[in-house]
Amino acid sequence: MKEPEHIKSWVLPWPGLLTANNWRTSMSEALSEMFPTNTVVVGPPLPPSSFSLTLTMFSSFLGVRGFWIIDTVIRPFCLTCWYSLRKPWKLGRPNPGGQLGKAVQKRRGVEHGPKAIRDAGLIERLSNLDYPVHDFGDLSFQNLDKDEPYMQVPFPRSVGRANKLLSEAVGSAVASGHTTVMLGGDHSLAIGSVEGHARQCPDLCLIWVDAHADINTPLTSPSGNLHGQSVAFMLKELQNKMPELPGFSWVKPFLSAKDLVYIGLRDVDPGEYDILKELGIQCFTMRDIDRLGIQRVMEVTLDHLLSRKQRPIHLSFDIDAMDPSLAPATGTPVNGGLTYREGIWITEEIHNTGLLSVMDLVEVNPVLGASREAVEVTASLAVDIIASSLGQSRQGGPIAQTQTLKDDTEQLRL
Repeated sequence: MKEPEHIKSWVLPWPGLLTANNWRTSMSEALSEMFPTNTVVVGPPLPPSSFSLTLTMFSSFLGVRGFWIIDTVIRPFCLTCWYSLRKPWKLGRPNPGGQLGKAVQKRRGVEHGPKAIRDAGLIERLSNLDYPVHDFGDLSFQNLDKDEPYMQVPFPRSVGRANKLLSEAVGSAVASGHTTVMLGGDHSLAIGSVEGHARQCPDLCLIWVDAHADINTPLTSPSGNLHGQSVAFMLKELQNKMPELPGFSWVKPFLSAKDLVYIGLRDVDPGEYDILKELGIQCFTMRDIDRLGIQRVMEVTLDHLLSRKQRPIHLSFDIDAMDPSLAPATGTPVNGGLTYREGIWITEEIHNTGLLSVMDLVEVNPVLGASREAVEVTASLAVDIIASSLGQSRQGGPIAQTQTLKDDTEQLRL
């Protein structure tokens, strides 16, 4: 299978086309070049002033903590969704590209996460919020034939290549002024997603919602799986503690520890705990959330990240941050996770800042659901989290600015 010749152009052409008066003709020509068959464009033109969003779905056979190894073939998905506050328009979904290779692992499934989320009604939900949706189908690339383990890290070159591709796609979308959502796949894809974002917005801050810290290095990781090392690739403070893995020479540390906040931690490896403590990273475990309440946790989080200046937010949300009773179809569930209301409160508050620039939603694994209902529940929760991040309100209207704790107290006194 040949690597697509127009990988970057799947994202790059659209901003210019959308702002052109003849966007319908130009877009059709571009689509015909990239997707020769089964492509239909329907809908009214969008004015140049329209606000827009890019939704990138990227899935792969990447290792899941302790239970999985990397497949010999990585299959990324790319779905781009543009939206404005006007009536939605639609792009017919092209035939999926790429093929699945023979797996070398007995258990797999995280690569099917994006499809499960789409099937759960993501596109329809965003359309109901008046967001026009474009599905660009599957983005695929040629797998590396020889990719030997390095320092117990399996298939580093393939994972590095996938992340580089994702970084370029996210960077292009952000550079064009679009908010971006990346769907995995496992959490190692955040390396590319956050790096691509940071190249365009070097002052960004990162909110990592996860049961796990994912801050192991190849030297501290018990398993070697890269999805448990994502944050370590990003932090400047760990630059001297990270050996250069094959396939990752393009990644240069870009994030300071003070610009990172964890929410929902409850399964942290000893080596990770030492790193968190040494670097003084702001983190909220589930015990902290029980003690303080999610409202206070978000107040402290946003104050910590935004008090110095208003800047872009990257939200990286692992579905296993939620309690397994709500998200059973995932690779490494840990009891005692976020409730539905806590998870949605987090995303509502981040949306409320008006600063969300890129969001990751990862680790939905349909194969690991014990039943169809378990898969549907998990995927539907992912849709709710994404929609809430983009402005869906539980009160039936736009999310109102959250009052401070002081204001709430004064209101109660009345």
